[in-house]
Amino acid sequence: MRIIVQRCSRAEVRIDGETVGQIGTGFLLLVGITHSDTKQEAEYLAKKVANMRIFNDAEGKMNLSLAEVGGAILSISQFTLYGNAHKGNRPSFIKAAPPEVAEPLYAYFNTLLRELYGLTVETGRFGADMKVDFVNDGPVTILLDSADR
Repeated sequence: MRIIVQRCSRAEVRIDGETVGQIGTGFLLLVGITHSDTKQEAEYLAKKVANMRIFNDAEGKMNLSLAEVGGAILSISQFTLYGNAHKGNRPSFIKAAPPEVAEPLYAYFNTLLRELYGLTVETGRFGADMKVDFVNDGPVTILLDSADR
Protein backbone atom coordinates (compact mmCIF):
# COMPACT_ATOMS: atom_id res chain seq x y z
CA MET A 1 0.00 0.00 0.00
CA ARG A 2 1.34 3.39 -0.97
CA ILE A 3 0.17 6.79 0.18
CA ILE A 4 1.30 10.21 -0.91
CA VAL A 5 0.64 12.63 1.94
CA GLN A 6 0.44 16.27 0.92
CA ARG A 7 0.06 18.88 3.62
CA CYS A 8 -2.49 21.36 2.35
CA SER A 9 -4.26 24.55 3.29
CA ARG A 10 -7.31 23.44 1.29
CA ALA A 11 -8.35 20.58 -0.99
CA GLU A 12 -11.41 19.72 -3.04
CA VAL A 13 -12.50 16.86 -5.31
CA ARG A 14 -15.13 17.24 -8.02
CA ILE A 15 -16.94 14.65 -10.11
CA ASP A 16 -18.88 15.84 -13.15
CA GLY A 17 -18.57 19.43 -11.89
CA GLU A 18 -20.03 18.61 -8.44
CA THR A 19 -17.92 18.96 -5.29
CA VAL A 20 -18.06 15.62 -3.46
CA GLY A 21 -15.31 16.23 -0.87
CA GLN A 22 -13.70 19.36 0.52
CA ILE A 23 -11.41 20.26 3.44
CA GLY A 24 -9.44 23.22 4.78
CA THR A 25 -6.14 22.64 6.59
CA GLY A 26 -5.06 19.02 6.55
CA PHE A 27 -3.82 16.21 4.35
CA LEU A 28 -4.59 15.32 0.79
CA LEU A 29 -3.96 11.57 0.64
CA LEU A 30 -3.45 9.71 -2.63
CA VAL A 31 -3.96 6.03 -1.75
CA GLY A 32 -2.71 3.15 -3.91
CA ILE A 33 -3.29 -0.52 -3.21
CA THR A 34 -1.50 -3.55 -4.66
CA HIS A 35 -2.51 -7.23 -4.89
CA SER A 36 -0.76 -8.41 -1.72
CA ASP A 37 -2.10 -5.68 0.58
CA THR A 38 -4.22 -6.72 3.56
CA LYS A 39 -5.88 -5.05 6.53
CA GLN A 40 -2.46 -5.09 8.25
CA GLU A 41 -1.05 -2.64 5.70
CA ALA A 42 -4.10 -0.40 6.05
CA GLU A 43 -3.79 -0.44 9.85
CA TYR A 44 -0.07 0.34 9.72
CA LEU A 45 -0.51 3.27 7.35
CA ALA A 46 -3.60 4.66 9.11
CA LYS A 47 -1.55 4.85 12.30
CA LYS A 48 1.32 6.53 10.43
CA VAL A 49 -0.97 9.12 8.85
CA ALA A 50 -2.85 9.86 12.07
CA ASN A 51 0.33 10.39 14.07
CA MET A 52 2.46 12.12 11.43
CA ARG A 53 3.85 15.37 12.81
CA ILE A 54 4.35 17.66 9.81
CA PHE A 55 2.56 20.84 10.90
CA ASN A 56 4.55 23.73 12.30
CA ASP A 57 4.58 24.50 16.02
CA ALA A 58 5.02 27.99 17.51
CA GLU A 59 8.75 27.82 16.74
CA GLY A 60 8.20 26.93 13.09
CA LYS A 61 9.32 23.31 13.50
CA MET A 62 7.34 20.43 12.01
CA ASN A 63 6.16 19.01 15.31
CA LEU A 64 2.34 18.92 15.33
CA SER A 65 -0.06 16.21 14.18
CA LEU A 66 -3.26 16.57 12.21
CA ALA A 67 -5.41 16.31 15.35
CA GLU A 68 -3.31 18.94 17.14
CA VAL A 69 -4.03 21.51 14.42
CA GLY A 70 -7.69 20.51 14.00
CA GLY A 71 -7.08 19.39 10.43
CA ALA A 72 -9.01 17.03 8.16
CA ILE A 73 -8.23 14.53 5.41
CA LEU A 74 -9.26 14.33 1.78
CA SER A 75 -8.55 10.73 0.76
CA ILE A 76 -8.44 9.87 -2.95
CA SER A 77 -8.04 6.36 -4.37
CA GLN A 78 -5.13 6.34 -6.81
CA PHE A 79 -4.33 3.09 -8.63
CA THR A 80 -1.72 4.90 -10.73
CA LEU A 81 0.65 4.90 -7.72
CA TYR A 82 1.43 1.35 -8.83
CA GLY A 83 2.14 2.35 -12.41
CA ASN A 84 5.37 1.04 -13.89
CA ALA A 85 6.98 2.93 -16.77
CA HIS A 86 10.36 1.19 -16.86
CA LYS A 87 9.72 -0.19 -20.34
CA GLY A 88 8.48 2.10 -23.07
CA ASN A 89 6.42 5.23 -22.58
CA ARG A 90 3.05 3.77 -21.66
CA PRO A 91 2.83 2.74 -17.98
CA SER A 92 1.64 -0.69 -16.95
CA PHE A 93 -0.76 -0.90 -14.00
CA ILE A 94 -0.65 -4.66 -13.42
CA LYS A 95 0.72 -4.14 -9.90
CA ALA A 96 -2.41 -2.20 -8.89
CA ALA A 97 -5.01 -4.31 -7.10
CA PRO A 98 -8.26 -4.94 -8.97
CA PRO A 99 -11.30 -2.96 -7.75
CA GLU A 100 -12.83 -5.92 -5.90
CA VAL A 101 -9.68 -6.05 -3.72
CA ALA A 102 -8.77 -2.36 -3.57
CA GLU A 103 -12.15 -0.77 -2.87
CA PRO A 104 -12.92 -2.60 0.41
CA LEU A 105 -9.36 -2.03 1.66
CA TYR A 106 -9.54 1.67 0.76
CA ALA A 107 -12.87 1.94 2.62
CA TYR A 108 -11.38 0.11 5.64
CA PHE A 109 -8.39 2.50 5.70
CA ASN A 110 -10.71 5.54 5.74
CA THR A 111 -12.91 3.95 8.43
CA LEU A 112 -9.85 3.42 10.63
CA LEU A 113 -8.91 7.09 10.32
CA ARG A 114 -12.45 8.15 11.26
CA GLU A 115 -13.35 5.64 13.97
CA LEU A 116 -10.03 4.66 15.54
CA TYR A 117 -8.29 8.04 15.32
CA GLY A 118 -11.31 10.38 15.38
CA LEU A 119 -10.31 12.28 12.24
CA THR A 120 -12.59 13.98 9.74
CA VAL A 121 -12.18 12.20 6.39
CA GLU A 122 -13.71 13.30 3.10
CA THR A 123 -13.32 11.12 0.01
CA GLY A 124 -13.81 11.09 -3.70
CA ARG A 125 -15.64 8.22 -5.36
CA PHE A 126 -13.71 5.01 -5.99
CA GLY A 127 -13.09 4.46 -9.71
CA ALA A 128 -14.59 7.79 -10.79
CA ASP A 129 -12.94 10.38 -13.04
CA MET A 130 -12.11 12.96 -10.38
CA LYS A 131 -10.75 16.49 -10.55
CA VAL A 132 -8.66 17.31 -7.49
CA ASP A 133 -7.74 20.88 -6.64
CA PHE A 134 -5.54 21.76 -3.66
CA VAL A 135 -2.92 24.09 -2.28
CA ASN A 136 0.15 22.21 -1.09
CA ASP A 137 1.27 24.01 2.07
CA GLY A 138 5.04 24.29 2.29
CA PRO A 139 5.17 22.45 -0.07
CA VAL A 140 5.27 19.30 2.05
CA THR A 141 4.87 15.92 0.33
CA ILE A 142 5.71 12.58 1.98
CA LEU A 143 5.63 9.10 0.43
CA LEU A 144 4.56 6.25 2.70
CA ASP A 145 4.88 2.65 1.55
CA SER A 146 3.91 -0.29 3.73
CA ALA A 147 6.65 -2.32 2.04
CA ASP A 148 9.25 -0.08 3.75
CA ARG A 149 8.40 -1.09 7.32
